[in-house]
Amino acid sequence: MTPYAHSIEGAPETEWEPLQNHLVAVGALAAAFAAKFGAADWGRAAGLLHDIGKMSAEFQQRIRGASAPVDHATAGARIAVENLKPWGRLLAYAIAGHHTGMSNGAGEGPQGGPAELRVKLDPSKYPIPAINEWETISSLPTALSPFAPTKRSDLKGSLDRIGFSLAFRARILFSALVDADRLATEAFYRSIGAEGPAPRGQWRPLVDLKSRLDAFMAEKTGNALAAATSRSQQLVQKERTRVLEDARRAAGNDPGLYSLTVPTGGGKTLASLTFALDHAAKHGLDRVIYVIPFTSIIEQTALVFRDALGDGLAGHVLEHHSAFREDEALAALENKLGGESALQAGERLQFATENWDAPIIVTTAVQFFESLFSNRPGRCRKLHNIARSVIILDEAQTLPLKLLRPTLAAIEELTLHYRATVVLCTATQPAIGERRVDGRPGLPGGLAGIREIVDEQQRLYKSLARVTLEPCRKLSESALVGELAELKKVLCIVGTRAKARDLFKELARASSGDGTFHLSALMCPAHRT
Repeated sequence: MTPYAHSIEGAPETEWEPLQNHLVAVGALAAAFAAKFGAADWGRAAGLLHDIGKMSAEFQQRIRGASAPVDHATAGARIAVENLKPWGRLLAYAIAGHHTGMSNGAGEGPQGGPAELRVKLDPSKYPIPAINEWETISSLPTALSPFAPTKRSDLKGSLDRIGFSLAFRARILFSALVDADRLATEAFYRSIGAEGPAPRGQWRPLVDLKSRLDAFMAEKTGNALAAATSRSQQLVQKERTRVLEDARRAAGNDPGLYSLTVPTGGGKTLASLTFALDHAAKHGLDRVIYVIPFTSIIEQTALVFRDALGDGLAGHVLEHHSAFREDEALAALENKLGGESALQAGERLQFATENWDAPIIVTTAVQFFESLFSNRPGRCRKLHNIARSVIILDEAQTLPLKLLRPTLAAIEELTLHYRATVVLCTATQPAIGERRVDGRPGLPGGLAGIREIVDEQQRLYKSLARVTLEPCRKLSESALVGELAELKKVLCIVGTRAKARDLFKELARASSGDGTFHLSALMCPAHRT
C-alpha cells in the first residue's frame, strides 16, 4: 500500500500526495536553503526524515479518517540520531519539532509545550507507532559534513559559547526545514486548486535596486548641492557626500562586522542602504534587513526607501512590525507599483512576511531578535533567510542590556558561519567591542573585528556640530510651559506619551494653539509621518 503524506477531501487516493514525493520535495528545498551556509546535506537529510513517521499504519489510518492523533515527527528524529552520528542529534531537534516547536535539550519541557528531546528519543518513556522499511522511500547520506562551532578561548565560559553555537545551528536548520515543509505543502495544495502558484519570489535582483538607488542619490546630491546657498549648508552637503563616498568604498570589503558612525544630519539612513545594496551586489548576498528599535521611526525609514527606489521597485520593501497597516502602505504605493495592482502587491508582501524572502525588509529589533531566540515554527521560519544578507542595526546603542551577551553572540554567529554582514549604525556607538578604539581591552566577550565605514570621524562630528548642550534647572510643568510659550521655535522631548499629551494641551492653551503640534506613538501612523 502506498503511504501518503497529504489527502484531498472528496478525491480518490490516486490524487493524494505520496509520502515519498513530499519527502523528496522538502529535502530538495531544505537542501537549497541550507546550502547558503554550507549545510545542504544537513537540510536534505532533515527533509527526507521529517515526516517518515507517516509510514506507520496508525498515521495512514488517521489520514483516512481515524480520530486518534499520531506523532509522526519523532520517528525521523530517532533515525537521525541512530544513523547520522555524531551530528544526528543536532538534526533531531529540527525534525522532532517541525510542527510543535523545538524541544529543550535538558530539563523539563515548558508547560503545554513540546516534551524534552531526551524523553522523545527514549522508546521506553515515549512510545510511538512503529515504521518498517523506511529505507525504501528515503535514502540518507552516510554522514553529514562537519561543523566547527565558535569557541572563544579568552572567555571563562568558552564551553557555553560552543553550546550557543551548536544551538544556533540547530535553530537555523529548524528554520530551513519548517519553511521547506510549508512551501512544499502549499505548492501541492495550490496545484490542485484554482488559485495557482503562490506569488513568492517574484522580485527583481538586488542589482536593479542598486542601480535605481544610485540614480536617485546622484540626483538628490546634485540638487542639494545646487540648493545650498549658505556656507553652513554647503558644508553639510559636502560632508553628506563624503559619508556616501565612504559607504560605497567600504562596500567592496569582505563580508563581516562593520560600524557606521555618523552624527545626526549626516545622511546615514540612505548611506547605510547604499552600502548594503553595493555590498550585497558585490558579494552575491540575497537581501538587506534593516532593524530599527522603535515603530515611531520604522514607518518613516520604509517611506524613505520606497521613495528612493521609485516606480516599480517601491513594492520591494517589506515592512514587518506590529504597527504596520498594509492598506495604508499600499494606498501610498498606488502609483509606484509598476503595473502591479495593489491587491497583487499586498498578497506578495503578505506571503513574504512568513519567510522574509523579500529583497529589503524593514523590521523592529523585537521582531528580529525574538525570532532569533524563539522555538516556535512560525517565528523561526524566516531565520534561514537571514543568512547571506546585510543586516543594518539602526540605533545600535539601544541593544537591550539585559540580553546583551546572547545578542552579541547571535550577531557573531551570523557573521562567522552564515555569511551575513552586520552594520552597527548610530551616531553614538555602544562600547560592545572586545577592543576599544585606542586598542585597549573592551567588553569581555564583545564583538571582534569591527570595521568603521566612515573615515575621519572627529572632523565629521566637528563639521556637523549644530547643538550645544546646557543643563537647565529643575522646572515645574507650569514654568516649563511658560518658557516654551515665549520661544518662537522650540522642540520639547519628554519621556512618556502621557506627558507629551498633557504638555501639549497646556502649551496649546497658553499659546492659543497656533503652530503647536503634538507627536507621539499615541497617534495613528498616517498622522505621525
